[in-house]
Amino acid sequence: MSTDTPIVIFDTTLRDGEQSPGCTMHHAEKLRFAHQLARLGVDIIEAGFAIASHGDFDSVQTIAREVGGAEAAPRIASLARCKREDIEAAARAVEPARKSRIHVFLASSDLHLEAKLKISRTQALDNVGTSVRLARTFADDVEFSTEDGTRSNLDFLIQMITVAIQAGATTINIPDTVGYTTPTEYKHLFETVRRRIPGSDQIVFSTHCHNDLGLAVANSLAGLEGGARQIECTINGIGERAGNAALEEIVAAIATRHDRYPFKTNIVMNQLYPTSRMLGEIISFGAPPNKAVVGKNAFAHESGIHQHGVLSNPLTYEIMTPASVGFTGQNIVLGKHSGRRALEYRLAEMGYKLSHQEIDAVYERFIELADRKKNIYDQDVIGLLQPSVGETLVSNVP
Repeated sequence: MSTDTPIVIFDTTLRDGEQSPGCTMHHAEKLRFAHQLARLGVDIIEAGFAIASHGDFDSVQTIAREVGGAEAAPRIASLARCKREDIEAAARAVEPARKSRIHVFLASSDLHLEAKLKISRTQALDNVGTSVRLARTFADDVEFSTEDGTRSNLDFLIQMITVAIQAGATTINIPDTVGYTTPTEYKHLFETVRRRIPGSDQIVFSTHCHNDLGLAVANSLAGLEGGARQIECTINGIGERAGNAALEEIVAAIATRHDRYPFKTNIVMNQLYPTSRMLGEIISFGAPPNKAVVGKNAFAHESGIHQHGVLSNPLTYEIMTPASVGFTGQNIVLGKHSGRRALEYRLAEMGYKLSHQEIDAVYERFIELADRKKNIYDQDVIGLLQPSVGETLVSNVP
């Protein structure tokens, strides 16, 4: 493996992400966000499920034309079941893009085949071959996904993937559809499939992990170690149930731990935070405060020990800089756990220069206030500077 093996980032925020409760987007919102995904540098935008509705078809087609029509545009994809009408709708929707993909899927687990689709394994294989061949008549780039792949019989999974490749699939996705697998299992699955299928080195294998057990990002990275070279993910990790693998966490892990993950992506790192914020403006909720990489607390420090360390050298508690992901907020947060150093730092930022004696006096007032008040704002700090009768605490007040 080279030290900079390229990884394809396939963003499905507008398709799988939008399917989750509270994440529905209108046409103009989807187009606005697709433009931001292009600025972020994703390689492929799965713009929607064209057959789902007239609105979804129009959104995919508009994104294909207005975002996918640019010179250095990302590839635009649409999802399709193994049905002629789905594939034809997907083909029409992505046609305006300079680079397009038709993404076809069918369940591979016996549970899904029997309980949901009510078809046999033989019928499933016939559907895969027919559908992938049809998709190839419309596009040179066809992805096939084995829905519920991680709970499928291994021999049958390999048989289905082989049929898809022989029919013309250029990317094979093995999704952990219900977030069931573990990193060790997922890595081994890719290693086994690639070893047992002839010519697999000519195919791009892909991960698509859900977060039901909180392992989506870990599983995606394990998939890379097993030989996958495309990761399907979403901004803020939104998606069905507990969500998908979070794009920002995956690319930050690759960038920060290049010693462990010797890969490279085309993601513009300082667009991560702005992209996360835009998504929060569009859907019903933003990233949780403690969300890795893009949460408002991801670079925030309230503990006096941490604040002292970060003010002395950010590397003491920050493994990446806030600016590297586009974060521009205040990272020193004042609260009851803060120390004198943090209070002095914040006062200096506001233009106040105090002596050590004055800092001690203001700090005592600050601690008393912080014990009563959860959030300390700048106006609170200014209020602490007003001296008592007969005292002069502030030496340089603008």
